[in-house]
Amino acid sequence: MTQSILVPDDTCWTVEEAARFAVIVDAADYYRFAKEAMLKARHRVFLIGWDFDARIELEPEAQTVGGPNRVGRFMEWLAQERPELDVRVLKWDIGILRSLGRGETPAFLLHWLMPKGIDFRLDSAHPTTSAHHMKILVVDDALAFCGGIDMTMGRWDTREHHEGRPGRHTPRGKPLPPWHDVTTCVTGAAARGLAVLAAHRWFWATGEELEPVPPTEPHWPTGLVADFEDIPIGIARTLPRYEERAHVNEILGATYAIIRAAERFLYIESQYLASRRICEVLMERLEEPDGPEIVVINPETADGWLEAKAMDTARVRMIRLLMEADVHDRFRIYYPVNAAGTPIYVHAKIMFADDRALKVGSANINNRSMGYDSECDIVVDAVAHPERRAAVARVRDGLLAEHLGRSAAEVREALERTNGSLIELIDTLNSTDRKHLVPLRPRELSLGEELFAESDAADPIRPVGLRRILRSLTQRAPVRQIRQMRRRRIEARNARRQHLG
Repeated sequence: MTQSILVPDDTCWTVEEAARFAVIVDAADYYRFAKEAMLKARHRVFLIGWDFDARIELEPEAQTVGGPNRVGRFMEWLAQERPELDVRVLKWDIGILRSLGRGETPAFLLHWLMPKGIDFRLDSAHPTTSAHHMKILVVDDALAFCGGIDMTMGRWDTREHHEGRPGRHTPRGKPLPPWHDVTTCVTGAAARGLAVLAAHRWFWATGEELEPVPPTEPHWPTGLVADFEDIPIGIARTLPRYEERAHVNEILGATYAIIRAAERFLYIESQYLASRRICEVLMERLEEPDGPEIVVINPETADGWLEAKAMDTARVRMIRLLMEADVHDRFRIYYPVNAAGTPIYVHAKIMFADDRALKVGSANINNRSMGYDSECDIVVDAVAHPERRAAVARVRDGLLAEHLGRSAAEVREALERTNGSLIELIDTLNSTDRKHLVPLRPRELSLGEELFAESDAADPIRPVGLRRILRSLTQRAPVRQIRQMRRRRIEARNARRQHLG
């Protein structure tokens, strides 16, 4: 009997039954469903995030759900109209600097922080330079959203990712580029499990213990189709060691388990590809004679100067390592573009092993997400259930269809024609006259970029002090090591060419 991927205290924190479970792709749907769920709340609305921008519109093109449209005004209105409702917001404390940087005035932020029916707190319960990266919304402890989408500027988009979409703009009206993201919605014991995690976060941040709310029937959002019903799901976390709290890296364990469970292919969407530990497991699979294909979807480049400097340089190194290990030609990495050729930014964090398993949440494939920041992922293992495996396949095929500008039916038919090869499927359906995938080629790095990528400052996996970060940036010891790596890379490339004839 095949062992389950879901192992409490190893690959997940807990396994809970989800009465309904849906994967929601892109923020246009998520914002609408979230607003409707909050409007139907009876006891508590609890929003936890890396970032919030009170100025953004939940439905920027056509409002279909009642109440104010801007997220800040909506939360205020909800608390004032329903004084019996417990409305709480928990935001990463250093994220307040991002708010100032994007144009929110101190007076505007102060208005948010003043008591007015919303219990708004900044969460500082983390090591120096660590981030609270979870994105969770819990309604009445009965329905919860968990994934990679923050309610902040630049996230809203539809699955079409049209050029010049009018709803895709800053609060001041400046157009924004296409953006691809994923979250989930759950009910049942799984929602209560996420409510317990939210209560833990509140306690760590404030020292206040929250009581569960009275049992309430969940109000499933109108128009949201459940991908699964009555299915056990794993809730997996990353938590850095902090004060008396122990280090937790269940997401790393889940990632290893999913990679090792794949038989035909791994399909991965992630904002980054920067974790050496994860890439080493991928390399092992590529070196196997009958191992799986590995297809990765990334953005063309990271969002922001510092992220690009750290994550893109690390990605170049990871791609090189994977290409060197790819002696059987089973690895591809792409970035998506819309029909006009504009790159679509990939912020999604979702992974599939065949039609058996999926993992979706806030964790990227970088060191921070595996040990340094707080993260939450949902894990599904459909190993012995044909109906659940079919549902996993439908979610995966829908994502591929979105990126290729095709229907899910076309993707399924192509996968059958190619005998289950994702690489051949993409080669067959990829066409530049519509949305498509562009191969991502590694560039040459300067010695300075190699040094930065090798430093703790680039992408730490454990909490480190500022002194160590500064020392790692200034030390010269890695220079000889990097030059040796370059020589080994050239030798490996020549050996691979010789192997392939």
